[in-house]
Amino acid sequence: MIEGDTIDRVTRFHGGDLPVVSVYLGLDADRRDLRSLSTRVSSLLHEIRPMAKDSSLGREARLSVRGDVERIEAEMAEDRPNPGAVAIFSCSGRRFYEEVDLPRRVRDRIAVDAAPWVRPMLAVLDEFHRVCVLVLDNQTARLWELYQGELTEQGEIQETNQPSDEPPLRKPDYGGWGGLEERGVHNRTGELAKRHFRRVATMLDDLHRRGRFELLVIGGHDHELPLFQDFLPHSLRGSVAGTFAVDSSTATVADIRSSAQAVVDRYERAEERLWVAELLAKEAAGGNAAVGLERCLWAGTVAAVQRLLVHDDVTATGVVCDESGWLGASGDTCPICGGPTRRTEDVIDELSQAVIDTGGTVEHVLGDTPLREHLVAADLRFVLPPRPGSGG
Repeated sequence: MIEGDTIDRVTRFHGGDLPVVSVYLGLDADRRDLRSLSTRVSSLLHEIRPMAKDSSLGREARLSVRGDVERIEAEMAEDRPNPGAVAIFSCSGRRFYEEVDLPRRVRDRIAVDAAPWVRPMLAVLDEFHRVCVLVLDNQTARLWELYQGELTEQGEIQETNQPSDEPPLRKPDYGGWGGLEERGVHNRTGELAKRHFRRVATMLDDLHRRGRFELLVIGGHDHELPLFQDFLPHSLRGSVAGTFAVDSSTATVADIRSSAQAVVDRYERAEERLWVAELLAKEAAGGNAAVGLERCLWAGTVAAVQRLLVHDDVTATGVVCDESGWLGASGDTCPICGGPTRRTEDVIDELSQAVIDTGGTVEHVLGDTPLREHLVAADLRFVLPPRPGSGG
């Protein structure tokens, strides 16, 4: 599971005058794929081996690249049984090395730049909301957390046959979602079912207010799901990603995970389509929005981007001025400060990092939307000033 402190270490690192090597490798559960991993690693590293002998680089930079190649080869020689992917970031001259296990396969690729190539990693991270999965009937409720493809059980509530004036579910110190266990004698009366639904809804609202989940997926009998949702506070209803039909007494964990993940996938694709449609409409109406790579690069340069939408994992070559922060599609000289620019294999990654550094957010759109034609689009904080030399 991707941890926040790991992300911070990687995204904040900069090699200075030394290059940073970034490698992404897809992993399959198929043993034959795992046995071929060293061959794939060698093939990727072959692309950068000449840098270790390139006289145009300083001695320290050449030694750093050589150390990166040796370290990555040694680490990837170890068996890796878990499917998904691994992202590797290395700058041996700065004694920096990080591996991040990713929960889904990504395309094999390698990049060398002044900073880690983080966008493929962030794209994977963006895909995963922290989801509470609730499966209930009129007497029981079981809760799981679904995050990065992993389903982890958090607790169970079982209705008790106690006086109707009993106070609602106690509020323990959840420390995770522990303390949810309540067991007793089953009672099928309508009043007890209502009380049960009310207590579960109260508990969910408390967890949501504590920031324990972003989305809620609810499973149960078709005829009970609408009844339960009537008890949800209005503040929580907007977090319901969807529901699925299931018999809690017979469903397996695999059934629940599959059904809940399908709900989340549909929710996320619909959310992406809405983002794109709203942003394109905003730009067409003359609002504070930018569509297309050139306008978004300029918006990123002047820190105008509040939210950047990026189509899937597209890349584009470009240039960066490390002095002024100017981002462009081409050019040897920065139009702002007149200094030299640095070529980058993925200027969209540089743009994404600039947006994050200035307090904006980056969302990767995986579905098939009109954004495919534009690559990127952005919600803006303010009207863009004229680009240098553009006249407007």
